[in-house]
Parts: sequence; structure tokens; C-alpha cells
Amino acid sequence: MVRAMRAADWDVVSTIYQEGIKTGIASFRTPEMSWKDWDSSHSKVCRFVACKEKEIIGWIALLPVSVKYDRVGVAEIEVYVKQGHKDKGIGFLLLDTLIKESEKVGVWMLQAGIFLQNAAVLKIHEKAGFRVVGYREKIGKVNGIWQDNLLMERRNMLIA
Repeated sequence: MVRAMRAADWDVVSTIYQEGIKTGIASFRTPEMSWKDWDSSHSKVCRFVACKEKEIIGWIALLPVSVKYDRVGVAEIEVYVKQGHKDKGIGFLLLDTLIKESEKVGVWMLQAGIFLQNAAVLKIHEKAGFRVVGYREKIGKVNGIWQDNLLMERRNMLIA
């Protein structure tokens, strides 16, 4: 089941986020973030959690790419699945939900920066209709080591 994320979910969402960061192939961002900081940096729409029974096992949200008027419909995706629940379709379920809901609120392009080593995330984005539009060499460091990143995007089919 997928439902809207609530502020009360933050402790579990934050734990899943920190698990992902610790892999070294999920994000350049810092794992230490308060709800207030996370809430203010992420879009207020299209925040979802995946639940198995009552347990939150994954989440997805959007980060605005720009506040400039001509790019308010462009957003970056963050998706994380709890250890022990990966490779079970949870990431794709969250991504599919986000795609459908983001189109309803006027997002015309979704983008994702994905580490080359993160094969599972690359796979679900390709399955969801994302395409590679760029290769960013040594775009940032994780644990002092330069990392390469693929830039993927998916255009809203409603604007074609």
C-alpha cells in the first residue's frame, strides 16, 4: 500500500534515509537532517510512503530543481527502500505512484541523478520510462572518493 507521507512518519523515513546514505551509492547528501530542514527543502506535494501492514518500508519525494517560473514543473526524485525490502518491487511501486500524481499537479519533467553502481535504481527508472540524458563525471565526493553519476529524466506524456 502507498499513502501520503505525514510529519509523524519522519522518524522511520529518516532511518530509511540514513540506511540508504550509508551504502555510499544513494546520495551526496548528509544523513543528518531534521524534519524541519527536510520539509523545507522538499516539494510539499508528491510525498509518499510504502507500507507493509502498518510498517513503513520505503518512501519517495520530490526536490524542486529551481524556483524560477519557467522551471517550476521540473523536479528531482528521491526514493529509498528499507533494508530487507529491496528487490521486491517497492521502489517501482513508489516511483509509479509518484509519476501519476506528479502529472496531476503540473510536473512536466522528473529527473534523477543515479550512481552507476546503483543498478537496482537504474533498472526501476528505466522500467518507468526514464532515459539517460547525461553522464556526469566526478560530480561529487562520497567518503572522499569522486563519484560519477547518470542523469536520467522522464517527460510527462501529457505535454507531448
